[in-house]
Amino acid sequence: MNWSTQGDIKKQLVRLWERGDLLRPLVAGGSAFPLRLAFKGPGSGDVTDRFDAVRVWAAELSVPAPMQLEWRGVRHRVQGTQHLPCGVQIATLDDALRLLGKRRDADSFLQLLEATRSRCPALLPWLERRPLQALALASDWPRLLAVVDWMLQHPRPGVYLRQVDVAGVHTKFIESQRAVLAEWFDLVLAPAQVQADCTGVGQFAARYGFLDKPVRIRFRVLDPALQLLAGLESPDVTLDANSFARLQLAVKRVFITENETNFLAFPRVQASLVLFGAGYGWEGLARAKWLHQCSVHYWGDIDTHGFGILDQLRSHFPGVQSFLMDRPTLDAHQAHWGEEPTPLQAELTRLSPAEAALYADLRHNRIRSKLRLEQERVAYSWLTRTLQRT
Repeated sequence: MNWSTQGDIKKQLVRLWERGDLLRPLVAGGSAFPLRLAFKGPGSGDVTDRFDAVRVWAAELSVPAPMQLEWRGVRHRVQGTQHLPCGVQIATLDDALRLLGKRRDADSFLQLLEATRSRCPALLPWLERRPLQALALASDWPRLLAVVDWMLQHPRPGVYLRQVDVAGVHTKFIESQRAVLAEWFDLVLAPAQVQADCTGVGQFAARYGFLDKPVRIRFRVLDPALQLLAGLESPDVTLDANSFARLQLAVKRVFITENETNFLAFPRVQASLVLFGAGYGWEGLARAKWLHQCSVHYWGDIDTHGFGILDQLRSHFPGVQSFLMDRPTLDAHQAHWGEEPTPLQAELTRLSPAEAALYADLRHNRIRSKLRLEQERVAYSWLTRTLQRT
């Protein structure tokens, strides 16, 4: 018997609460009540065949509770006409809150609503969209509104987040709430004050005009004839991306490797330098327009993510050539094969035919399940011979 019980009715209300559907109408001053809920009762056959069970069910459902039952008459051949529940509705929000035990939460939401309506009504759509998230932020609400007030007075401020001076708000709080503040800033700021092509928490500073920690690029010049610093041969140098972009070096070839030891041990190559890679982040390197005049070689792991990083790098530098990411290198180092924990399954559109074929073999486990050859496992002699041919 799957007839509705008080527990089933409460579960429906819990789901509505968890979706925010009970609080959401309050933002616009409306109401979802009276609220009719899904209900399943016994049919005529049940009344005939399970009369005692039906009577117990009706009695339990009729226990006083903050809900209103609808009734219908059902005729029984022995007992005569019986009145049984056939539907249920909750008359008011107060009744629903009493049934759920959420009166205090609702009062808290109303306080947030009033504060937002008086201080920053532009945020009301967010409050309507995310009422339960608002409740989770209730203790932080005054500070969040204070940050929004400051931002409205200082659009695109050109300072570091640590320089934001808001009474009662420490800057680590702002950093921890960037996801929420980003949604709020998008609502309150003029479109011209938002850098729309900068997205995600990682680009929060750029999107809203804060200064950010500079992206740093680490490199070594591989040609002793090209002394970057007087008296130092092939030093390990780190520059911010803007300074790197302004370098003027007689470099013809650039190698990028993701492994630090490979970076440090990379052999001398005429008119060349080696960069310590950045995984999936290439925006900083993309500022160096002079790299487009060089032959750029990317050396990553022979696994699905290695080809994914290569594919992304080509979105900034289409002419990049893969280096030691081929089938001969893979086959020559079978003794050092490993396993890739979580292979990439994306379609990659910037690979050459040979790269795409190897990526497909790795992605679809045609050689071995989750096959991976990490770049640091490639023999140094194989590297030097390949460089001589290159």
